Amino acid sequence: MEDFLKQCQQSGDAAYSALRSLLERLENPSTRTDARIFLSELQKRFTSKEDNDRCLQTYHFQIQDIYVEQYEGSQKRKKLTMMVIPSIFVPEDWSFTFYEGLNRHPDAIFKDRTLAELGCGNGWISIAIAQKWLPSKVYGLDINPRAVKISWINLYLNALDGSGQPIYDADNKTLLDRVEFYESDLLSYCRNNNIELERIVGCIPQILNPNPDAMSKMITENASEEFLHSLSNYCALQGFVEDQFGLGLIARAVEEGISVIKPLGIMIFNMGGRPGQAVCKRLFERRGLQVDKIWQTKVLQAADTDISALVEIEKNSPHRFEFFMGLAGDQPICARTAWAYAKAGGRISHALSVYSCQLRQPNQVKRIFEFLTNGLDDIRSSLDLSFEEDSVADEKIPFLAHLANVLKHLSFFPYEPPAGSRRFRGLIANFMNTYHHIPLTAANVVVFPSRNVAIESALRLLSPSLAIVDEQLSRYLPKQWLTSLKNVEKRETGENSEEVITVIEAPRQSDLMVDLIKKLRPEVVVTGMGQFESVTSSAFEHLLDTTKEIGCQLFLDISDHFVLSSLPSSNGVLKYLARSPLPPHATIVCGLLKNQVYKDLEVAFVISEDKEMFKALCRTVELLQGSTAIISQYYYGCLFHELLAFQLADRHPRSQRNAEETGATKVNGVSSLTYPVLDHAELSINESDESSVLHMDVDQSFLPITTPVKAAIFESFARQNITESETDVTDGIKRLVSSSYGFSSDINTEFIYAGSPAELFTNLVICCAQEGGTLCFPTGSNGNYVSAARFLKANIVTIPTNPEAGYKLTEERLTRTLETVKNPWIYISGPTINPTGLVYSNEEINKLLSVCAKFGARIILDTSFSGVQYNSKGFDGWNLGDTLKKLSSANPATSVCLLGGLFFKMLSSGLKFGFLLMNQPSLVDAFHSSGGVSKPHSTIKYTVKKLLDSGEDLLNGIAEQMENLRSRFKSLKQTLENSGWEVLNAEAGVSIVAKPSAYFGKTIKLKVGSGNREIKLDDTNIRDAMLTSTGLCINSASWTGIPGYCRFTIALEDKDFKRALDCITQFKSLVS
Repeated sequence: MEDFLKQCQQSGDAAYSALRSLLERLENPSTRTDARIFLSELQKRFTSKEDNDRCLQTYHFQIQDIYVEQYEGSQKRKKLTMMVIPSIFVPEDWSFTFYEGLNRHPDAIFKDRTLAELGCGNGWISIAIAQKWLPSKVYGLDINPRAVKISWINLYLNALDGSGQPIYDADNKTLLDRVEFYESDLLSYCRNNNIELERIVGCIPQILNPNPDAMSKMITENASEEFLHSLSNYCALQGFVEDQFGLGLIARAVEEGISVIKPLGIMIFNMGGRPGQAVCKRLFERRGLQVDKIWQTKVLQAADTDISALVEIEKNSPHRFEFFMGLAGDQPICARTAWAYAKAGGRISHALSVYSCQLRQPNQVKRIFEFLTNGLDDIRSSLDLSFEEDSVADEKIPFLAHLANVLKHLSFFPYEPPAGSRRFRGLIANFMNTYHHIPLTAANVVVFPSRNVAIESALRLLSPSLAIVDEQLSRYLPKQWLTSLKNVEKRETGENSEEVITVIEAPRQSDLMVDLIKKLRPEVVVTGMGQFESVTSSAFEHLLDTTKEIGCQLFLDISDHFVLSSLPSSNGVLKYLARSPLPPHATIVCGLLKNQVYKDLEVAFVISEDKEMFKALCRTVELLQGSTAIISQYYYGCLFHELLAFQLADRHPRSQRNAEETGATKVNGVSSLTYPVLDHAELSINESDESSVLHMDVDQSFLPITTPVKAAIFESFARQNITESETDVTDGIKRLVSSSYGFSSDINTEFIYAGSPAELFTNLVICCAQEGGTLCFPTGSNGNYVSAARFLKANIVTIPTNPEAGYKLTEERLTRTLETVKNPWIYISGPTINPTGLVYSNEEINKLLSVCAKFGARIILDTSFSGVQYNSKGFDGWNLGDTLKKLSSANPATSVCLLGGLFFKMLSSGLKFGFLLMNQPSLVDAFHSSGGVSKPHSTIKYTVKKLLDSGEDLLNGIAEQMENLRSRFKSLKQTLENSGWEVLNAEAGVSIVAKPSAYFGKTIKLKVGSGNREIKLDDTNIRDAMLTSTGLCINSASWTGIPGYCRFTIALEDKDFKRALDCITQFKSLVS
């Protein structure tokens, strides 16, 4: 005994060394009894409080009793015998308050549970929990290695009696069976050992003056006592927004707890109230936890704690900390007042609370945080899973979990048909079948960006001379349609109608609508239904019969009556569809806007059971909009999935309906010119869900999505209360077009944004047609844009391009064409030309613009395929500033419309965004009156702004992908040339063109059904032949506009790109 005390007296380190030797004896079963008896004798040496205090000062340790229960009749108070040393926290008000909070829970909360205590110190709370509530296992964790060793000594002190014999509980177990202590930075031990916890408790310090350097020092048990005590205080910044309040460590503990706690687990933490109760509570709520404050008291602020840092925070922000004057004060005072009061000799206190919290949607919240730990720590501060209404939480949290899962596991967004994601359309059909007993399939559903876009697109498809439209649905239609009455007058006189559509607005009341239909006999009717008429199907059936009788197409909007709910109310239209098929002349339109979270996020779907109408609508959305944003489809798809996932599939077989005659209905007066345009346009192929077509025919990047893009997408949906300035992309677009193209903007410049460049191009074509202009496409332009212009009945002229110049547009050929054209509109793709992948130099584009100015041409300068120059040495962008100034002064009629997007600039697959810059007021007015475009949702604009403002990480990711594209081009060029193709050298973009010279005139046998068919290859069938024989889909010469040349896109996923090369080689072997 004396030798032990003599060693302890030398220093704190010497005392710790002696205690560590004692622990080794306790751990050894053969010496354990003697070691425990030694501890009993040691405690007897220092029985009084004065002796205990002297022991700590002289021998650098102390053994004390902690009473954990009040008196109960004649029973003695229950106590723990605990040892402390200077380098770890001693039990004090914080930990006692915390234990009182634990006592507020019912006994069953810890019984037979697995739990961990964070920052266990000398282990007294872990031991007390095990002794009182008999949990299955308690893991006491502390970053201080000396604390862990002392905790083990304390465990033996309480697991064995004074004679060294085990103390058994009601389950015939000892504390040694229930408690273990480990050195661990918060929950790292549990995470590293895959331990799932049912309870996590922690009395974690809050530090007012964080020291970022503390954690960089070496953490060893041989470190100085001062450093180890400081370490127990966690003096490091944790990288959380809560650091400014001293709560960063608790924030990290909560997030680590989310990763290891079981779904129904509970976390309990002690928190000082200095930052304010609202801040403390929000720390948990914004991480998806429901929180209850189960106990609160006040403690005096330590006299040696400097709160001046909090005064500085208050000086520079509106936040106010919470202190009290003494223990009896009940009105909070700010840090500045508290500092002044303390300086004057007053005692200040602060609240000390115990919070119990539980994940509100555990599996989904866990998935979100798993995603955030995957290199996306920077966006954790933006996450906010606190909601005033449960309905909002029930909608947003599952979607964020789904989005996190998609972004984590998908390296790119897969190809989806322009008609909409197969999964999303299938979910809509399943919802209709399950909840409304309507046996639809994905082949009956087409997805549009919005209801207004769907209605306008349908009218452009059918191109009626006269349409009647519900006045509530006509407000966003082109102004010209709503102001013309000539077609009505010409009908009365029997004259041929003009090509412009005349729209007559009608009230939303079926009897009045029917009367108008019978009198005016329109070709198309678009209407909704009043609430009182939607209850039964009689009004709908009346409309069906009337429109069928006169040969009229009916589009019925059910948006106001369609509810996404597990208890959806039905309506007359859905009741009708449950018993009868939708007639061929009728189509249902439904805009999805009734979500709880993103009020302006819209997707629309159209239902048709007529194959021809379905096909035409699919092609229409592809030409006019490109497709609907995939992430918007993910959002509503998640809502549909939540409503379907809990149901047993076998309980909802496909509903049966009455067999009715569904033959084609003749529609009077509807243009027959539109459908042939769709049939002759080379658009996306129809493929089954099981097909594995390789798409080298779409302008989409399947390269890995860079981390900054993933982070921006997720953050845009995770944020709440996004300000208008955070979604204002105009400054970023200004910088982009100025730095890349030298395109200057002023107060007269109109910035127009849409869901895609294709939508903006569509409206420009309409402006051209309304002006009586001629749209001039150079040979070798985007095939979809050319087809869209034909669909919109624009007057089109093709400008021959120069084969020797790689099919670029030249001054000479442009001049020759413009000399013969009135009111020219010139389409130029650049700097990167789609589809050839060549680049217009600054000199070339300025010369072309000067030629256009001579003839007063309007110029559509399409930059939306530019931004990825991987093989264009010496190209530093355009500088159009001086030329544009000369254009406006030389010929006021000349104007440049700069069309663009960020897809190629950022290689950000899945993001749909288009912008248009216009400088001529009259053209701006014409554009806005020509029809509606789908506005990009605020989340998209937030993402775009983040990407435009991104720094080096994004640039590095883009540079890596550009190098990948350079390598891809070389590989594809070599494979094509080895297989008999003539390849046009490309410099940028994601597509190249090549001519199958060695194949023309040769034959190939194709499997058709159960037999074979032999065809001779030429321009018209090379695409189908390659698709049928190899599964590789490319664009043919009818798409590129260059005789003989097909297009291949190169931004495929690695495995798919290698498969595509194999398909090209395979095709060569199949051609005889």
